[in-house]
Amino acid sequence: MNSNSGEHQVLNINHNKLSNISNTTRENQPILHSQSINNNMDFVNNNHISTYNTNITYDPEYDEIINQAERAIEGGILPVRIAAGSSGSYFVRNLEGKNIGVFKPKDEEPYGRFNPKWSKWLQRTLCPCCFGRGCLIHNQGYLSEAGASIIDTKLGLNIVPKTRVIHLVADSFNYPAYQRHLITAKREINESVGRHMHGRRVFEPEGLQPKVGSFQLFVDNYVSADVFLKQLEQKALPEEVMDKFQKQFERLVVLDYIIRNTDRNTDNWLVKYEVKPNNERDRLLQSLSDPQLRPEQQTNNNKEGDQNTDDTQNTAIDETTTTTTTNDIHIAAIDNGLAFPFKHPDEWRTYPFHWAWLKQAKIPFSDEIKCHVLPFISDMNFVQHELCDEIQRLFSQDKDYDRRLVERQLSIMRGQILNLAQAMRDGKSPFELVQMPGVIVERRHIDPTVGHRQFKRKLNDRYPLFSWF
Repeated sequence: MNSNSGEHQVLNINHNKLSNISNTTRENQPILHSQSINNNMDFVNNNHISTYNTNITYDPEYDEIINQAERAIEGGILPVRIAAGSSGSYFVRNLEGKNIGVFKPKDEEPYGRFNPKWSKWLQRTLCPCCFGRGCLIHNQGYLSEAGASIIDTKLGLNIVPKTRVIHLVADSFNYPAYQRHLITAKREINESVGRHMHGRRVFEPEGLQPKVGSFQLFVDNYVSADVFLKQLEQKALPEEVMDKFQKQFERLVVLDYIIRNTDRNTDNWLVKYEVKPNNERDRLLQSLSDPQLRPEQQTNNNKEGDQNTDDTQNTAIDETTTTTTTNDIHIAAIDNGLAFPFKHPDEWRTYPFHWAWLKQAKIPFSDEIKCHVLPFISDMNFVQHELCDEIQRLFSQDKDYDRRLVERQLSIMRGQILNLAQAMRDGKSPFELVQMPGVIVERRHIDPTVGHRQFKRKLNDRYPLFSWF
């Protein structure tokens, strides 16, 4: 990324809300919102924002699932490697053999030392220009998976299956052969010495080292978006269902655009369509069992009247056998490991959002998603402290943590957020959103004299050779 490219402007920030941009702003100008001449971002109190520091790490249900996975591994039910993909990833099961999560170790990623996919190693060795993404930091896909879950939780999108960074060990993971042989040899020596020297041992008992990686909860009864969209072409769904799908789709757009996902195709987001029957008789029984739901005239009747009324109601219930249905649809955004770039793509490929070519992307953002997301992304304090700082805290766990590179990642994310907020205010569609030029918002320093945090914005003026794939 050329630090001197494009327009730039230094901004002082000391409050908490981005104001609307002037009507004269065009897409080829830097996107920062201001009502003042010098484009300062003014902040005011926002009562629509929930309290900061939402606890997203303490989750008893998630911890219980991890415990189930560990108990299953101890019981001999090992994770199963997933054949698809360019890295080592595993279906993790419980004691009943049911899939409960997907674990992706750091050292088995495409650039990892122990990537088990030899075909990808061959591609990386013989044709490095066609392998990987130059805008991403190598071997940090597991952090990207967990980071997408943080953004999803903070914004209340609820489309990313819960994902955290954990340590897990299993014999089915890809460990180097010498480690396995060394552990086996030490175990055999200890057993041999123990038989002749009354339980004494030469080596301390040890096993394989746990691997760090991302653990994403498994989702049931979903199909890939590719399958769902093909079915949708053959048979149209009710208008009510399509409206729900559109709103779920907009949440996917918000997530992908903020984290700048470089690998969102129709195979790595899932759709679940449910038709739930509602028995009218059950609904009436439930309403009658609650005294507060009974008509006032019924509760005031005498005992004899109550008896007669109940008999009448029971007769009506027995005759009511009609069944209605409720249609529901949900999207699950999986495979978020190729996101959070430290620069906009500027080499061979642009890595477009594949959902931008769907007809749903041509529809302007709905008022519902605007009301839900805009209060968050218009608050610079929320963006910095609740999004950027949380992502930086997560990424700092990596042993190869580079503060300078992470700050560049956050600069891209801030720019994406500003573009998204502006597009929503202007009534744009997701397709029009992705046509907007890339913006970078760098954090410069904090002025100790006035307590202002300074940000510098600039447009990205470096583009890849091919812009269509």
